[in-house]
Amino acid sequence: MQSRAAWFAILLPGALTAQNPFAGNATAADIGRAAFRSICAPCHGIKARGGRGPDLTLGVYDAGNKDEDLFRVISNGISGTEMQAFGVTIGGDNVWRLVTYIRSVATHQAVPAKGNAAAGETLFWGRGNCGACHRVGARGGPMGPDLSRAGRQRSLAYLRESLLDPNADLTPRFYKITVVTRDGRKITGTQRGFDNFSAQLMTMDGSLHSFQRDEVTACDREYVSLMPAYKGLVESEINDLLAYLVTLRGEVQ
Repeated sequence: MQSRAAWFAILLPGALTAQNPFAGNATAADIGRAAFRSICAPCHGIKARGGRGPDLTLGVYDAGNKDEDLFRVISNGISGTEMQAFGVTIGGDNVWRLVTYIRSVATHQAVPAKGNAAAGETLFWGRGNCGACHRVGARGGPMGPDLSRAGRQRSLAYLRESLLDPNADLTPRFYKITVVTRDGRKITGTQRGFDNFSAQLMTMDGSLHSFQRDEVTACDREYVSLMPAYKGLVESEINDLLAYLVTLRGEVQ
């Protein structure tokens, strides 16, 4: 009986290769760049400098900094995150080419946030009211995306854009859902489930609502965010908020 690893190697040629066969190969990196722009850029940015996904040009990664670590993550994805598995889709050799491309661009230093993190934390939990919808550790609300690891998972540029224009690049599964019940109640929240037959949404108070679509008057999904744009804040306050957000790396607050 063949081992699981052997079966995986049949499905994904190159999966058992211990070292990157294309390390330092400029041609392989160029092929990897084309693949990156097709399947990775929507989350990691066209130049791999981050967006919805982490900045990959820093050369430091949560899942490990070796080529085989990058290969594993690209191949298998990361459970519980937006990182999908691409290994079976593109094949092991092309995963290695992606790794080679990522290595070729891992050359720049992180841009530090300009603001005051302590002031940003006060603003986040106070006047900014961010904690009403966003959780950090055990504190905050569950309606919006969890920001406990925002500093690891999002680039500084992406965080700034999210504050000033929340609709620019919505986090999947947090679209606006509006349901009108037969007794006239209008309930609005963020998507937790949506198909041809039912809808599940979470409201700001943390309540989860579930409806069969044939039991309500209206059930609509809009690809917009319920988060308000923080355009009323001055630049120094935006910088303070960003300085706080980049400190959020999953450690206990």
